[in-house]
Amino acid sequence: MGMTMTQKILAAHAGLDNVVAGQLINAKLDMVLGNDVTSPVAINEMEKFGIDKVFDKTRISLVMDHFTPNKDIQSAQNCKQVREFAKKYDILHYYDVGNMGIEHALLPEQGIVTCGDCIIGADSHTCTYGALGAFSTGVGSTDMAAGMATGMAWFKVPSAIKVVVTGNKNKYVSGKDVVLHLIGEIGVDGALYKSLEFVGDGIKNLSMDDRLTIANMAIECGAKNGIFPVDEVTLEYVNGRSQREYKVFEADEDAEYDSVIEIDLNTLRPTVAFPHLPENTKTIDEIDEIKIDQVVIGSCTNGRMQDMREAAEILKGKKVAKGVRVIVIPATQQIYLNCIKEGLAEIFVKAGAIVSTPTCGPCLGGHMGILAKGERAVSTSNRNFVGRMGHTESEIYLASPAVAAASAIRGYIANPEEI
Repeated sequence: MGMTMTQKILAAHAGLDNVVAGQLINAKLDMVLGNDVTSPVAINEMEKFGIDKVFDKTRISLVMDHFTPNKDIQSAQNCKQVREFAKKYDILHYYDVGNMGIEHALLPEQGIVTCGDCIIGADSHTCTYGALGAFSTGVGSTDMAAGMATGMAWFKVPSAIKVVVTGNKNKYVSGKDVVLHLIGEIGVDGALYKSLEFVGDGIKNLSMDDRLTIANMAIECGAKNGIFPVDEVTLEYVNGRSQREYKVFEADEDAEYDSVIEIDLNTLRPTVAFPHLPENTKTIDEIDEIKIDQVVIGSCTNGRMQDMREAAEILKGKKVAKGVRVIVIPATQQIYLNCIKEGLAEIFVKAGAIVSTPTCGPCLGGHMGILAKGERAVSTSNRNFVGRMGHTESEIYLASPAVAAASAIRGYIANPEEI
């Protein structure tokens, strides 16, 4: 029986010729990731067990992004602890204020993760790197600690769902609409502990930013990981960027899948996830006028250059609606700099938005945009659970940068085609 792309990567990293769904394996890791929230827990675990080494100082990434710049004393203490750990073990990939970015945008941008990798991260959206043809998944801080110490992690090999993508996107339809449509179809537990394996001739029409967005939200339907084949788009992205040699894996023709889902890009419409689950989706054509108080354009899902450009195209020469707060967060320092060079930052500011340093901030209800009781936000982030961005009686509507920007102008959830 053949193997899926994910299964082939796991087999190679476990030193096995073949693996099957449900098999328990121990695999070598190419990268272990932590942030300012999860790394302190992992560091404490290492110290508790008397571990005083890391397996490879070049294969650990520590990114201070959730509560940075530090919002309070506790967040400052957390960052200090990680900073001292990174200094003690001479961790190559340590990122702090001034050279940081949102972790899942920063690592691909800097070539720290690449095709064929096996990656764990103490953050659920570590599945983002599947866009590069890597196996990447989120783990707990204890597993992160074990990974930093040994360079190994155990996995149960996932079964797979094949997602066949055909056609081409219409204007104002992006990877965010693709993944919201998928989650709306199968539900938040529709791919529980499975691998979402994207295939089909429509993939060539998805940019790398689209793919990173889609893979990022694989966890929102319960998937262990999401993964894309390595094609010309992937190679153009990683060549000259990847810090290590990469390897391309391909699924066997006789690979086994639990089910097959088809997505025709030609028919997709801008899609919005209503409170309080990502599966609660409606197309823009099904939505009545819903007034909003805040718009957030950013996060590890939609803070990349494509996202910034799409939002700026709609906001250019226009003004944010009275009473609406708009927060734009470029996901890395390089993207922030590009926004300045391309004049996008000026467009945002003139429209009445603010432009923030890279941070996860409002996405997890941390800082830089907390919602009050009864407030509604359109956000390009990935989760809209009760209380995710602030008060438990606030509401979050997940959307693409295009829909978010259009909504900022109108003051209610709006169709970008009508701006």
